[in-house]
Amino acid sequence: MTFSDESANVLKLLAEQKLRLVLTESCTGGRIAAELVAVPGASAWLCGSAVTYREETKKAWLGVLANSLTRYSAVSEEVAKEMVCGVLAMTPEADLAVAVTGHLGPDAPVEEDGILFIAIAWRGNDDCQITRHQLVTQSRSERQREAAKSALRLLIERLTT
Repeated sequence: MTFSDESANVLKLLAEQKLRLVLTESCTGGRIAAELVAVPGASAWLCGSAVTYREETKKAWLGVLANSLTRYSAVSEEVAKEMVCGVLAMTPEADLAVAVTGHLGPDAPVEEDGILFIAIAWRGNDDCQITRHQLVTQSRSERQREAAKSALRLLIERLTT
């Protein structure tokens, strides 16, 4: 499945279920949103995407706690959850949200190199689903692409179950 197929599939599923999506992207730098808006009609179902690349931006825009960033790091399950809950809270028209945070290198700590967290939250549901991925590609641009594809595929999976 290509990016355009995955993006079109996500938008088709959102339309069928009449759901609006909001994103917050860190390591992908807006790539997920760019792939979705390449599909005509995306504005009916995609509310937007906050590119919260730096920790200060995560705190200011999404309400990520300084303590969480210090205790767990920006590349953690806890911060992914705070990101997805924060962007959903800030976007009243959205029904669900996706957050992506990871360390793509090249200067990643060994224990975080290539680690990606994807969080999905639904409005009105206190249960936030967080998935940890180990990226297999090596270059930064390949990892951004892999991370974005992983998020779209996970979203497809969640929308069809």
